[in-house]
Amino acid sequence: MFKPLDINESSENKPTQQVEKEQVKCLIIGSGPAGYTAAVYAARANLKPVLYEGLEPGGQLTTTTEVENYPGYPQGVTGPVMMEDFKKQAERFGTDVRWGLATKVDFSGNIHKVWIDEKKLIEAETVIIATGATAKYLGLEDEQKYKGGGVSACATCDGFFYRGKDVAVVGGGDTACEEAIYLAGLCNKVYMIVRRDVLRASRVMAARAKKTPNIEILWKHQTKGLIGENGVVRGAKLVRNLGEEGEEEVNINIDGFFLAIGHKPNSEIFTDFLELDKTGYIKTIPGTSKTAIPGIFACGDVQDPVYRQAVTAAGSGCMAAIDAERYISEKNS
Repeated sequence: MFKPLDINESSENKPTQQVEKEQVKCLIIGSGPAGYTAAVYAARANLKPVLYEGLEPGGQLTTTTEVENYPGYPQGVTGPVMMEDFKKQAERFGTDVRWGLATKVDFSGNIHKVWIDEKKLIEAETVIIATGATAKYLGLEDEQKYKGGGVSACATCDGFFYRGKDVAVVGGGDTACEEAIYLAGLCNKVYMIVRRDVLRASRVMAARAKKTPNIEILWKHQTKGLIGENGVVRGAKLVRNLGEEGEEEVNINIDGFFLAIGHKPNSEIFTDFLELDKTGYIKTIPGTSKTAIPGIFACGDVQDPVYRQAVTAAGSGCMAAIDAERYISEKNS
């Protein structure tokens, strides 16, 4: 939990610290397809939106290579380029895009309060939450031990450093297949560590992974730990057929260990005010972006445990902006 900020806090040895305040019609927390689309629609509706990009400007798509299934890009586009296009379009209509992280909220009153970096207080008529989700880790002690020394949750970010080397990708979904295929274009060999005996990925992605010659799928394998020296990964300790007949330990030599096992919604700071499901996704009124609190809206992956696609995130961002505009209109009529 974050310590409440006292704007009049002072001590004998330091001057009074005033928290900067600002009042806005529409505050958007987070970027990515949802946040930037909400900004485009909110700006065009003259809500003068202020958008804080968060820790990962552009969201998860900035870690994606080729985006082939987003309408309007017939030749495909890289995630970072597409997100920069979204941002430019939002700014074109007057969105005030800023760097900063929402660290605390208070949605108990009619004016919604959001603290940025625990230093600035934004008082907003409406808040659109587009904070997305964060990659999950296995929870192994070795993941933290070798983080930055071979452990990564972003193949696009770090794959360049493993050119010509052997790496492993954990997971069996679309993200795992995409990252394995991307790494296969850089690395000597890519192991896919899959807990089950099938891939959860779509047929297209699964077929691509299976036919990539330097990808080896290790079926029914689970990671027990990592092997390394001087803070750098040199291998992985796996268990095949865990809890079944024929269970055995298997070691593989790798230089990079990439996690692709899902994401956790970035909703922690809203726990005391908004209703979340058991996984942490923000609950919205079906068919809308509205939360249980009037004037608070959620869009994108932070409220979508099912689809989690760029195009659905963008669509929900559009919904959030329209819902926010209607809320303000009805409130002021």
